Amino acid sequence: MSTAPTLSSTSAAAPASSLVDDIGQTPLLRLDHMAADLPESVAVYGKAEHLNPGGSVKDRPALRMIEAGLDAGAFHPNQTLIDATSGNTGIAYAMIGAAKGLDVALALPENASAERKKVLRAYGAELVLTDPMAGTDGAQRRVKEIVEAHPDRYFYPDQYNNDANWRAHYDGTGTEILEQTDGQVSHFVTGLGTTGTFTGVTRRLKAHDPSIQCVAVEPATALHGLEGLKHMETAIVPGIYAPDLADARRTCTTEAAVDMTRRLAQEAGLLVGPSAGANVTAALDAARSLDAGTVVTILCDTGTRYLSDDFWTEA
Repeated sequence: MSTAPTLSSTSAAAPASSLVDDIGQTPLLRLDHMAADLPESVAVYGKAEHLNPGGSVKDRPALRMIEAGLDAGAFHPNQTLIDATSGNTGIAYAMIGAAKGLDVALALPENASAERKKVLRAYGAELVLTDPMAGTDGAQRRVKEIVEAHPDRYFYPDQYNNDANWRAHYDGTGTEILEQTDGQVSHFVTGLGTTGTFTGVTRRLKAHDPSIQCVAVEPATALHGLEGLKHMETAIVPGIYAPDLADARRTCTTEAAVDMTRRLAQEAGLLVGPSAGANVTAALDAARSLDAGTVVTILCDTGTRYLSDDFWTEA
């Protein structure tokens, strides 16, 4: 009769963890390959959020919103979680829902990458595909229609208007950045989507040192190819967005973002998505204006969600 293997003393010393316990505490990577033209006194770092269990920065707020809903009694286990997503928060919801035995339904634009839709279905999520031309704004409108028609059937965390979104980054991402830089971060640069990452991290950094400069990044035009990012002037502005938090704003074209995405893969071994490419592009632009400083940005998600896109090789 076979018996269970005996754990070594090394294995026994490491406590077992659940899937959700491994969300957060991502590495902070110095992007020297990309910043070779900068003086030694200026460093640019990427917070490797693509290494979260669900492959993106959205694991953090998804877990926080689910747990907040359960703790408050707003989310009952017999209900279905429903929300609008461009893909990453939805994947996080679906992954965590599968781990916790919760049903998940998600509305997302029909033109979301094939990889994202396959991953969502693999986790068992129900998909509601919406007008690709309406982006995530159209997905938000569709979810609200569904919830209004069947209010008792669904728990709607509404990631664009849920304070648990940005608080996950205040307590987690922002605190980790301070720890990993020994409090020496001088600039924080990231794109705006739900705005939870920017809002939460900025508030945490400013609480530590109000002089830290926080830069908000948007697509350069309303029509763009940067999934997860919003052109605020033409989009539904999230309720959690606090525009006065930004010390500066930068824009990034889709072309510049995908070029940087290719470079990150081929020159730094970092397979990340185009929103990370936009963030790194903007962070490097900000760093070039400095004589000294530590610039931190976010590597938002894994590039494996975009492999069917045609930008990986130059035209």
